[in-house]
Amino acid sequence: MIRLVGVVGCGLMGAGIVEIVARSGYEIVAHELNADLLQRGLKRVEGSMQRAVERKKLDDAARQAARSRIRGTTTLADLAGVDLAIEAVIEKMDEKKAVFRELDRLVAPGVILASNTSSLSITEIAAATGRPDRVVGMHFFNPVPVMPLVEIVRGLTTSEETVQAAQAFAESLGKKIVICKDSPGFIVNRLLVPYLLDAVRALELGVATKEDIDTAITLGLSHPMGPLTLLDFVGLDTTYYIAEAMYSEFKDPRWAPPPLLKQMVMAGWWGRKSGRGFYEYT
Repeated sequence: MIRLVGVVGCGLMGAGIVEIVARSGYEIVAHELNADLLQRGLKRVEGSMQRAVERKKLDDAARQAARSRIRGTTTLADLAGVDLAIEAVIEKMDEKKAVFRELDRLVAPGVILASNTSSLSITEIAAATGRPDRVVGMHFFNPVPVMPLVEIVRGLTTSEETVQAAQAFAESLGKKIVICKDSPGFIVNRLLVPYLLDAVRALELGVATKEDIDTAITLGLSHPMGPLTLLDFVGLDTTYYIAEAMYSEFKDPRWAPPPLLKQMVMAGWWGRKSGRGFYEYT
């Protein structure tokens, strides 16, 4: 039975996972690399829950109860007693594999290790552990407390028991589940990322202004936001890493990150989280 959950990484996605898990009644240990990153992550959780209270999506007593179930740490060994570990670090294979090697060493043999990766191979991540049958993808969507979907990704070595346990846990968070095989981008990003990259290419080519590209999609296709606004929301760095991983797998030019996207990532213009992307944020 899952009672205590560990989340490695308390950035944009990790903080959202921490929040929804705590609001669903689980005790949680949130890990970050240093005290500053941890404090920022926990403040993100607190701010999100406070906004939920203000919007009457959460009552204040429930907010306080959820916060009391969250413990932060900068020591990965503090996750040794968890019943489920969820990794939510940067979308780079080497860093994810390093986390999984350490978690594999720390937690009990039967504990499931889940990755929130949005594009990387669960099979490759699992191969870094001594429990490949207990490794699964659990891809949440931003903002995690609001978005209803979780993609459960079955690696080549993932057992059916692990898939079912991950599905049951995600459903206990109030999420709708889709299950897919371990293929780059899974379902959503396999379809979404080429569209986002083409929007950047259209801007590069001068097809239209960023505002008109976004307006055309919101009004012409009834999307809630245009592709360049969405890129700022998701994170240009995250999208860049996803595109790089998928281009490496498929060698298809449509997955290659456009030069403008790469330049913006190198400049630190990552979107909302950095204060500047295709648009500026104060």
